[in-house]
Order: sequence, then structure tokens, then C-alpha cells
Amino acid sequence: MIIKATQPDHAMLLEIWEKSVRATHDFLPEAMIDQLKPLIMNEYFHHVELNKYVINHEIVGFLGTSDDNIEMLFILPEYRRLGIGQALVNFAVQQLKIFKVDVNEQNLQAVNFYQKMGFQTISRSELDGQGYPYPLLHLQITPTEEEN
Repeated sequence: MIIKATQPDHAMLLEIWEKSVRATHDFLPEAMIDQLKPLIMNEYFHHVELNKYVINHEIVGFLGTSDDNIEMLFILPEYRRLGIGQALVNFAVQQLKIFKVDVNEQNLQAVNFYQKMGFQTISRSELDGQGYPYPLLHLQITPTEEEN
């Protein structure tokens, strides 16, 4: 079930973020993860709309969106490959009408996932959002008639 996340959920969302990043972002040094954690909690969560995926009253994944972009999509490692990411992306596209996402180029699992979902690379940036040399791929999906 996908429902809106609230402030009391933020600690669990940060835990999911960290576990997911450690499982998928092997290109990030430990110091970078430590540097990002307080930014995620104190800034990023407050600048996106957060929706959580709940199974048996437990948050197992979440989606953070801005007006026109998927900004965050993280799932507990033990719940990956169960369709949760697909459900969250479909929610973003169909319900929120969001058709763009930026992905770290080195995160091949995410790149492959979004490509399987129908996203295509429209451009590339050499630096990430913080100005670090982690190139970003800017992906977009063409909405279907009913999603438009």
C-alpha cells in the first residue's frame, strides 16, 4: 500500500535510504554517505513530497518527488525485486503525473530498472546535484494517453 509519509516516518525513511544506498551505490565512499545523511534528514525530506510503501504496518520503501521529477526511490534491500519499485514509479507516473528522474550513471541497477520501466536518457550531467563528480543521467518516460 502506498500512502503519504509524515514527519514521524522520517527516521525510518533515513534508515531505508542508508541501507538501500549501501546496497546499490558502491561507488560512494563512506565519508560521502556520512555527509549526506544529515542533509537527507534535515533538508531533502522537507523539499519533496514523500510517499511510503507499507507492508504489514512496516515501511519497506519510499518515493520522494518534486513538481516534475522523481527525486528519491529507495527500498529496503530484502524487499527489492518484489515489484515495490515498479509500484512506486507507476504511482509517480499515473497518480502524480511525474515523468522524469535523475539517476547516478554508476548506479547500473537503477539505470537498468528505469530503462525497463520505459524511461529513456535525454541528457547527462558530469556532476551530481552537490557538484561532485558522480555523473547523472536525466531520464524521461513518455506518458500514455490515460497518464497524460
